[in-house]
Formats: sequence, C-alpha cells, structure tokens
Amino acid sequence: MKVVTRFAPSPTGMLHVGGVRTALFSWLYARRHRGTFILRVEDTDRERSTAEAIQVILEGMKWLELEADEGPYFQTARFNRYEAVLAEMLASGHAYRCYCTKDELEAMRNEQLARKEKPRYDGRCRSGNNVREGVAPVIRFKNPLSGDVVVDDLIHGAVVFRNEELDDLIIARSDGSPTYNFCVVVDDMDMGVTHVIRGDDHLNNTPRQMNMLVALGAKIPKYAHLPMILGADGAKLSKRHGAVSVLQYQEEGYLPGALLNYLVRLGWSHGDQEVFTREEMIAAFDFEHVGKAASAFNPEKLLWLNQQHIMRAPVEIVANALREHLHRLGVECSDRLLLEGVVTVQKERAKTIKEMAINSLFFFREFSEFDEKAAKKILTKESSPLLAAVSDQISKMDPWTSEAIHAGIVELAARHNVALGKVAQPVRVAVSGGSVSPPIDATLMLLGKEKVLQRLARAISFIG
Repeated sequence: MKVVTRFAPSPTGMLHVGGVRTALFSWLYARRHRGTFILRVEDTDRERSTAEAIQVILEGMKWLELEADEGPYFQTARFNRYEAVLAEMLASGHAYRCYCTKDELEAMRNEQLARKEKPRYDGRCRSGNNVREGVAPVIRFKNPLSGDVVVDDLIHGAVVFRNEELDDLIIARSDGSPTYNFCVVVDDMDMGVTHVIRGDDHLNNTPRQMNMLVALGAKIPKYAHLPMILGADGAKLSKRHGAVSVLQYQEEGYLPGALLNYLVRLGWSHGDQEVFTREEMIAAFDFEHVGKAASAFNPEKLLWLNQQHIMRAPVEIVANALREHLHRLGVECSDRLLLEGVVTVQKERAKTIKEMAINSLFFFREFSEFDEKAAKKILTKESSPLLAAVSDQISKMDPWTSEAIHAGIVELAARHNVALGKVAQPVRVAVSGGSVSPPIDATLMLLGKEKVLQRLARAISFIG
C-alpha cells in the first residue's frame, strides 16, 4: 500500500507551531515510506478564512521546505464535487433534510439538560415526514443508531465510541454550503489518503467521519492523533508561550531545520538523540515512539537547538540566511566570501541569525559612532601610540592573512612590552565600534587592509 498523508490547515488564523508539527509528522511519515504528501487548504469557512492566513501557510511551508507532492488544493474549488456527493447520500438514504428551527433545537437542548442528558439532536426529521414549505433545511448525516465505532489509533490505541452517543451531524448548512466534517471525508476519500495525522482535539470527530466513509463505500484510513502542545505552565499554548505565526521565527533568525528539529522532539523520541538533520528525522521517524501525553513548549530549548544548527549547518546555508537578515537591516551584500567568512567566525557566538546579523553589521557598513562605554575605557591617550604602531605595521603587511596579522600584533605587543590585550582591545574598538568581536586577527582579515587602516585613523583622530 502506498502511503498518502495530508496536511489540511484551516486559514482562519496564523499557522503556528502546533500546525507546523502536524505538517512535519505527516511529511516525515510520507517521506519515510516514499509516499505522497498532500497540502490541502480547508477554506470552506468563508467568513473567517483570510487571504493573509493562506499566504502565511504557503510561505511558511516553503520556508520550512516541507514540499508537497500534490496541492495546494482548496476546498472552495471543490463545491461541485461536494454537491454531487450530498445528492448521492440523500438518494441512498444516508442523509436527510432537517427542517428544525434554531428555537426548536434550543428547546430540545434545554429539555435534555434538564433531564441531565447529553445534548444531542434527537433525529425527529430522520423519517422525512417533517417537510416545511418556506424553510431552508440543513442536511444531516444519518448516523447508525447502534453498535460501536472503534478508532484504532496509531498513538492512543483502540478508542471506542458508541453510535447511540453520536447524533446526526449537519453536513450541509441551510444555504447549501458543506460543513467541515463532510468536506474532510470527501477529500480524504477522493485523494486516497491512507493516514490521517492530526491533533487529538479532532479525535471526537473521527467516529462520525469513519461512519460517513463507510456509508460512501470508501476505505477507512489509519488515524494518528497527536497530543497537544502546552505552554511551560501547563496552560493551552498561546502567543505568550510562542504560539505565533511560523514566519515570525524566520524573522527572529531561527533556521528552519532547527525549528523542525525542536518540534519533532515534542512528543517523539529516538533514544537520547537531541539534534537531528532532516535526513536523520526521515530515517528514524515512526509512531511507536510518539507519546500520548501533551508536551510543553520550551523557548530556551528551541534557542539552544537553533545555535546547535547554526554551528553544524553548511556555511553556505547559514550565509544565505545571514544575507536575508542583513537585507532586513538595510544592508545589501553579494560578496559570498565575506558572508561565509563572517559566518565562520560568528557561528559559535550567536544563538540566532538575527543576532549574528546585528553583531556583524560593522563588517558590512561603517558604524556611526563608537560605543560610549568602550570608547571611554579603551580609546585613551595611552592607546593612541599603539594604534598608530598597528596602523604602520599593517600598512606594510603582505600577505594579508589571519596568521600574518596575529603574528604581527603579538610581535608589536612584545616590542612595546605590553600584554596582547592592551593592543588587541583598542584595535577591536577602533575597527568594530565596540568591545566585542570575533578574534582580532580574523576580524581584521575579513575587513580588509584598506578598511582597517581607515578605521584605525578614525579612532586615532577620535582620541586626539
């Protein structure tokens, strides 16, 4: 059997980490089994669906490189198909028109609550004898009245639902528009979905969907309902915990591989391994090691993993991300050697690409002023002759390499009978504007001789 999975987000809000984890698990399972991964946008809720949310879904999936084999499909483009299936179900007796008014349904609910019963539709229109002229009916699925539905879930095991506890679900509204649960069933059937992977908040929908699939003569897929992601305080994940648009993680300087690595470990384990490449995730992923309990979102752990990925990722990948973040800061750089050189010297010093870009601005553009505290402490009259000596030595330096620069500064410090830091630190402030930078030899080498001489002259002038 060829595995077919799908990610079916609803564009009624931004794509956040919970949705991304569902997409990731679906994508990984399809890739592990060389199957098909489908992207399907469930946009039938026209009032709440937005073009902005759809764009975030598409851009987020592209940034994360969770490429779909089919799609994106949009449910709003399939209304003719839904109408045809509705007609078939009415004709076969698996669905019926319900003419009950809102007031009648509310009264029914109140009576059931008064009797301490579970509120549910009582099926009074099932016989088809309750037709009312001038009333636009809804269409309900005629759910079986007896027996059990067993959801053999890949994570939770066998979950049993009694049909007598399931009421007759509305599958088309009074305006004729199909409802979510019905569209999902038709789509999964038409698209040959073999594995439905989604949050466990959908588990209660599953028995009704399975009954509809049986009524349509369709094969029932396997289900895997993922436990929720909670905040560190155990509360439902919200914006204060990190439930933000996935694209905000891109803006904050996270690598897509790091975010996916973090999310795959929320509920799934593979021994004691913490850091995974995309290829390692594909090779190892299964549902046997997905836990049933909810997971807590930990921003500090995500930040740690991001730094691990920055340090381990190919330099060219990080350089591409650095170029994008420099662009956000108003800096354009097409010098591939400089970008990759900066990544090499900064990758162990930054937790995010955004942090790396901010701390590396002095490599790409002139800084407007020296850091006040650093300048007051380090750019003193005592350091001026040392800076002049460094400038004189550098102007004659050939070749221009880190090794030559390091040797020159060490020799100069010995000649002036001062500690190496007494030379390196004034040079660092002179060329970077502050007291923190990568090793001074690598910093000067990347800046280039001309730029270093200009900035040393500027610092000497500043001291004077």
